[in-house]
Amino acid sequence: MSEYIFKMPDIGEGVVEAEITAWYIKVGEMVEEDTPVADAMTDKATVELTAPVTGRVISVGCAEGEIMAIGGDLVVFETDGDVPSPKPAPKKEEVKTAPQIETPKPTPIAKPAAKPAPAPTPRTGAKPLASPAVRKSAMDQDIDLSLVTPTGKAGQITHEDLQAFEKGGISIYQKKTGVTEVKVIGMRRVIAQRMAESKRNIPHFSYVESIDMTEVENLRAHLNKNRTAQQPKLTLLPFFIRAIAKAVILWPQCNATFDDDAGIVTQYHGLHLGMAAQTPNGLMVPVLHHAESLDIWQIASEVARLGEAAKTATITPAELSGGSLTLTSLGTLGGVVTTPVINRPQVGILGPNKIVETPVVLNGQIVVRKMMNFSSSFDHRVVDGIHAAEMIQYIKGLLEHPATLFMDI
Repeated sequence: MSEYIFKMPDIGEGVVEAEITAWYIKVGEMVEEDTPVADAMTDKATVELTAPVTGRVISVGCAEGEIMAIGGDLVVFETDGDVPSPKPAPKKEEVKTAPQIETPKPTPIAKPAAKPAPAPTPRTGAKPLASPAVRKSAMDQDIDLSLVTPTGKAGQITHEDLQAFEKGGISIYQKKTGVTEVKVIGMRRVIAQRMAESKRNIPHFSYVESIDMTEVENLRAHLNKNRTAQQPKLTLLPFFIRAIAKAVILWPQCNATFDDDAGIVTQYHGLHLGMAAQTPNGLMVPVLHHAESLDIWQIASEVARLGEAAKTATITPAELSGGSLTLTSLGTLGGVVTTPVINRPQVGILGPNKIVETPVVLNGQIVVRKMMNFSSSFDHRVVDGIHAAEMIQYIKGLLEHPATLFMDI
């Protein structure tokens, strides 16, 4: 028998440490060579590390969510025979296609045990209120009435309360104790860091406009009804994207990134639109490059393709980078208004909300129209409030008169 120390491999040029986001082994377990050991996440990618030998796990170098330095002792194996531990050297591992995300895996078996919920604390003060019959029943069942939540009149404990307590407190009025601790690791930690950096560094300016979506919804229904078998079904996203592509030509300061360290604003001639979306792997922002060059059907096809790639973790690094502006949407859960957080170093983010049939005054008559609030946030260091408002008003005009979406400026 001998010990084999598996050193944390070099998993990328310039990478000096990585976060261990998941363990797939536990101490004492026999592991075959090439068995997945752990996931290691850097700023560039998530890498699956595999066992270099067959052996029993003696120890692991850190817990999930902790940082491991390149060359550190990752796993110590007990092996048959004399297998010398190699010196720290670059080790090629299979890099997953989607950077900065962890592909869903079975629940790691080396997680620390959850803290047990504390036992109920007896109530202090007045004697519990209960009828003699309830007290006798509690005595027969050896139930401490001070631990039972009363639901009867004037705070009395009832027979139903005793039954609920005996069954484990299933009453909706039963007091619950204990907490659940969730360690912030992996993609959730990255999201938390980036959101905090955005709010800490960017003075957000938010603007909301109400848009009548009736005509564009009518056009969408007409196009879907008459589309060919090769054409995708249209959602509202392609219409939003088409309107944004026309708007940023007139307000290029909104289609930009800001390097605040260098003091340089980069305005993009093309629209590279990030589309924030929730996926099984966490929040992701696929980028639709050169949206200005696509027609309404091409936009729909590309949006669908990127969305599917994000959900299945087959999206490429290039498709997740290079955004110049972001469009975020909660779909049918869009609510009345949102104040979206800018995806730094971009300087703007736009967010359509839920469409609601609303009575409005039109040409002196009260009619029902499909109304929607359109939310936006901008970096006030780069975008003046009046320019942000002008751009959103322009988008409003395009959507309320959708024929203008397909006309030259």
